[in-house]
Amino acid sequence: MRELGDLVARGGAPKMIVSDNGTELTSNAVLAWCGDVGIEWHYVAPGRPTQNVFVESFNGRMRDELLNETLFFTIGQARTILARWVKDYNTERPHSSLGYATPAAFAAELEKQRAGLTSPVASPALMRDNTTRLLVAAG
Repeated sequence: MRELGDLVARGGAPKMIVSDNGTELTSNAVLAWCGDVGIEWHYVAPGRPTQNVFVESFNGRMRDELLNETLFFTIGQARTILARWVKDYNTERPHSSLGYATPAAFAAELEKQRAGLTSPVASPALMRDNTTRLLVAAG
């Protein structure tokens, strides 16, 4: 919970965290921390990986492109190779789900929008006054 607390302190709190039902994520400490910081925690149902498709997709890609292809001899070597792969994944590869931007470029654009430096991708819907209209049932 200290690690998650540090992440929230650095990057802000998400509205929800999604995880599987692993024992490290189902403790009373996790639930108490979520209540304290106001973050909803959603557990993926056992045997239902489609409830967390983003992580499953990433895990499959990492497994196929890196873990199944690499023999690690030391922890240091594993950390170095993993860091290189993650950097490539986040800064060099365009992702179709992000409009063919890299995750780093997409995140930078979101930060600009949050700071008010650029307009959002879609303009907000115009508010309409529906209070003076009569609703007539079709019939």
